[in-house]
Parts: sequence; structure tokens; C-alpha cells
Amino acid sequence: MSLVVVGSIAFDAVKTPFGERERMLGGSAVHFSLAASFFTDVRVVGPVGDDFGDDEYAVLQKRGVNTDDIERVEGGKTFFWRGDYEYDLNTAHTRDTQLGVFGEFQPKLSDEAKQADYLFLANIVPQLQSQVREEANGARLVGLDSMNLWIENEHDALAEAIGKVDILFLNDAEVRMFAKEPNLVRAARSVMATGPGVVVAKQGEYGAALFVGDRFFSLPAFPLETVMDPTGAGDSFAGGFMGYLASRGPDALADNTELRRAMTYGSVIASFNVEEFGTERVARLTRREIDERYSELRRMTSLGEIS
Repeated sequence: MSLVVVGSIAFDAVKTPFGERERMLGGSAVHFSLAASFFTDVRVVGPVGDDFGDDEYAVLQKRGVNTDDIERVEGGKTFFWRGDYEYDLNTAHTRDTQLGVFGEFQPKLSDEAKQADYLFLANIVPQLQSQVREEANGARLVGLDSMNLWIENEHDALAEAIGKVDILFLNDAEVRMFAKEPNLVRAARSVMATGPGVVVAKQGEYGAALFVGDRFFSLPAFPLETVMDPTGAGDSFAGGFMGYLASRGPDALADNTELRRAMTYGSVIASFNVEEFGTERVARLTRREIDERYSELRRMTSLGEIS
């Protein structure tokens, strides 16, 4: 089953208490597609400039990601973000944002992208998310991610986009902000009433919560001794989640067991993402490593005796 992601492709400069990188591959579409590629065929849609070269394409292509729909803008510069983290790695401090070609991004979907079975609308302008959803009208399962900027400044447009998708990914504060409801459970149910049958509330180092119908599932993050850089962890989580569901077919959305497995795979890949900077760890990750950590996380969260 094919999965298309539409979002940002970027260069990031990141500093954490544990190291820094002056220029590394990033962007929501990149982190998502690498994670999803362990489960299904992925096609990425996004703009880059002349500074995006063969080495960057190779990171995606080595994982089998289809890059035919990446739009290379001659004379343009790829989206650039600079940020740093304190010891509280849940919060990034933005120091510089240069939109480059991303500032004029108008998604151009090939016929293959429009006919994809699965679609993920990464964090872009809500009006563009709605536009892409309408163009890819054959998609049988659609996920969407967003952020507080659009909740605050484009609430109505975002609400329209959210009403057209099946799964919404936001962090827990954003779910409450969008619904204007301080209680997360009531907020998630309020959002589900507007369209998406599933709401996933990302909770950083504390894991994630899943709401579907009147059911609730909470999963802790995989415990790590080494966390170097959380950039892209949420996109990696969504990629693992959507990639796994795509591998199971459209009926998986109605199967609570499959949704829980998707949550677990998403959490596992996100845990690898944060162990090093940018795409460094996920780019050389293997499916065997993923499955081993998946089994370990299942063991740790079971109700059996502590061993």
C-alpha cells in the first residue's frame, strides 16, 4: 500500500546540552518518511532549493523512499531552522527561521501521489492541507499534524482541514488548545466530534495517548539512558504509526489492537530518533532493531510480574 507525505524538507542547526550540529537534514516530511519506510512504500512531496544535493537525496533513497515528487526550485534555498534545547528537551527555542522555497510552497502532486491509498498531511499551512486532501481524494486513510501557530492564527482553516481526516496527531497541550477545553479526555472527544475518528495526543518523553470512540489507550515512551536530540521525534512517531497502519490495510483503523500496535511502533522509532542528531540514527536503523525494541516495550508495559 502506498503512503504519501506532504510537508517540509529542511536543513536544521541544533544545539542541545549533549552536542550540536551546524547543518543536518531535517523537516517533517523527511523524519516521517524515513520512519514509515520500514513498513510500506512512501512517496514524499515537498520543496527544496539548489543547496539540496545528492547526499540528501541518498538518505531518503537508501530507505526506498520515492523522491520523484520533491520539487527542486532553481535559485532557491531549502527551508532552514536553527534552535536549541535546555535540559528540558520537551521545549525547543527557535533562534532563526529561513523559509526559503518553503515560504512559497504550493504542493504539486503527481498522478501517482493523487492515487495513493494513504496520505499524511504534515505540519504545513492548514489551507494547503485541505487543498492536498481534496486533490488526493482516493486516499482511504488520512492523518494530519499541526502546531500551536496554526491553532492560534488559523483556527477555522485548521478546523476545516481536521474535519477531512481520519487521524489527528497533536501534542496534548495543542489538543486542549484547539478544543478550548482544559481536560484532555473531553478535549479529544470534542475534536473527534468534528471528524477524525482517532486522536493521538503526543506527550514527549512521557509517551502518547490514543483516543478512539469511547476508548482510551496510553503508552509510555521507551526509557532511554541516552537522549541527544528530540528534533523530529513527533514526526518519526507519526511515520511509524501511519506506516504500520498502511502495511495492515484500511480495515486496521477499526481494529483497536492494530491501533495499539501502531502506537507502539511509532514510539519505538521515535526512541531511536532521539538517540542521535537529526536523521543519523534512523538512517542506519534496521527492522530487526525495531522489532527487538518493540518486543521489549511490550514486555515492559505488560501486567506480568516484574523480572
